[in-house]
Amino acid sequence: MYALRPIIGLVEPVVRSPLRDQIRQAVLDGLISGRWKPGDRLVERRMAAELGVSQAPVREALRELEALRLIESAPNKGARVRRLTRSDLREVYEVRAGLEETAVRLGTPRAEPLRAHLARLHEAAAAGSLHDQVRHGVAFHREIVKASGNTVLLSVWESLGIEVWTHLSVRLFRTHPHENAADHEPLVEAFERGDPEAGVLLREHVLGYAPAEP
Repeated sequence: MYALRPIIGLVEPVVRSPLRDQIRQAVLDGLISGRWKPGDRLVERRMAAELGVSQAPVREALRELEALRLIESAPNKGARVRRLTRSDLREVYEVRAGLEETAVRLGTPRAEPLRAHLARLHEAAAAGSLHDQVRHGVAFHREIVKASGNTVLLSVWESLGIEVWTHLSVRLFRTHPHENAADHEPLVEAFERGDPEAGVLLREHVLGYAPAEP
């Protein structure tokens, strides 16, 4: 097992995660923090040396991030950081909103697990942990999609890289991340009372995280 060394100011090692996931998170944190800016090259050999790993898991992580449209590559030019726009984020949220609204039409989630995730969201907000807010927020929405009972729908939803895009949206465009927990309360209440418009409310909630056009 490789020992992932933290890049100073970039990320702390997470020994329990698969190596590829650690590297992907390291690159993601670097993109968000500004270590790598749009247009910057991501050289596999150099990154592998900095992280203390072989090039293979770095290559796998970069491929995953390219599939999520966070980086781009070209023959003989290698990988570069893609310039993300508000339109990029909005397109992802529009697709996600439609999937989650469809999930509610197929099956109603139980309120108890949603309340549990909501409590963790509030705890993360009180602690000022943006990472945990995103993690528990995504878990909250995954519970809703799973309740649809449709494995294809869940797979498509997962393939969007929900946690990655949520993290980017909240950190780059949402000015009051502490509001994230409170934003989920009306959803739980809607499911508890069996509101027939819960799916519409959910769609509007998701789109509310999409950055507006300037």
